[in-house]
Formats: sequence, structure tokens, C-alpha cells
Amino acid sequence: MVISKRVEPTLLTDQVYDMIHAAILNGDLPAGSRLRVRDLAEQVGTSVMPVREAIRRLEEAGLAEREPHKGAVVKNLSLEELIHVYDVRRLLETEAARLGSERVTADDCDRMQAEYDLMREAITDGRVVALLDHDEAMLAILYQAAGNPVLMQMIRTLWQHCRAYKIVGAKGSLDSGNDDSLWRYQQDLVTAARNNDPEAAAAVNNASLLDASERIKARLADQVAT
Repeated sequence: MVISKRVEPTLLTDQVYDMIHAAILNGDLPAGSRLRVRDLAEQVGTSVMPVREAIRRLEEAGLAEREPHKGAVVKNLSLEELIHVYDVRRLLETEAARLGSERVTADDCDRMQAEYDLMREAITDGRVVALLDHDEAMLAILYQAAGNPVLMQMIRTLWQHCRAYKIVGAKGSLDSGNDDSLWRYQQDLVTAARNNDPEAAAAVNNASLLDASERIKARLADQVAT
């Protein structure tokens, strides 16, 4: 009984954290949204204490921040952070693609192709969160082939940190109607992986991330202007 009493609050906080975390990553709570403790507690059906703890953890994870006169909000987007995050992503993911393409197997490549096909379906249907999920799943197969779990963990953390930026970029490309940047690089990456070509894989990832950061910059600039 003593153990269960200590565990239950932690499990409840984990559940609340997961729910708010998912809402941020899928865009239901966009950047700048206020995280009102009582409102969230009512929505998830708990007391305020697990919500307060969940928000604290979101702040530690870099997904929420404090603003004067507002309290906790979903972390806002900025051009400065965008540049910093994508610079680090280029460093890590270019190397992960290089290492992974040297060791990736034919079965791995088939799995990458399957995720790529699902991503193309999501693009056709206009499902932004699904296309990002399948894109990340495809990349994870290649990166995990590198055999460095610490590298993979750091990349996943960056993906979470910049999910709001990725949603902005993906929506912009979908809205344009004729932008192939959401799938062209991934198609080339699958080809490089099948050829076990580390230089081609690294070059594709570098170009893809540069292109993505420029598209998101333009989208953020448009939003500011509007």
C-alpha cells in the first residue's frame, strides 16, 4: 500500500504530461497558447497539482516558457531559435545519415520505403502531423543503423523541440500546392541508403535541412507581416 500511494501521483502526472505533450506536438496547442492550469485540469479530469507538475516538466523540456502577465505558454517561435536548432540538426543528422547508410540493410531500406509511401499518402491527404510522423520514422530507421543510441536520442529530442517549426514548414509547403520539397529529398535518401552511399546520404540530408529552414524562415516572416 505504501508503494502504490507513492507511485500513483507520479503515474497521473506522467499521463497528464503525455496528453499535453501530444497536444503540443500535433499542433492542437500551437505556439503561444496559454497553459491555464485550471482549464487544463478540467479538460483532462484531474486536480491542478498534476497539471502544474506537467507544465514544469514541459518547461524543462523546452516546450513551454513563462511570459509576464500570462504565466506558462507553449514556447513561441523565433527566427533565432530556428537557425540554432537547424544548425545543430544539420551537424547531427548529416553524420547520422552518413554512418547509417554504411550499415543499413536491405530490410531496413524496405522499411524506409514503406514509411516513405505512407508519408506520400499523408501529403496527398493534407495530414500534416501524419506526414511528419512517417518522415521521422523513416529517418529513424536509417539513423538507428548507425548503431549510436546516444546520437539517436539527441536527434529525437531536437525533433520534439522543433516540431512546431516543422508543422509551420509543412503547412506552408502543402498550401503552395506545387512544392515537392516534402518528399523529393526523402526519395533521394532512400536511394542513397539502398546504394550504401554515405556521401550521397549526407549531402541529401544537408540540402534537405537547409531547404527546410529557409522555407520555415519565409513562412514565419509572412506570419509576422500578416
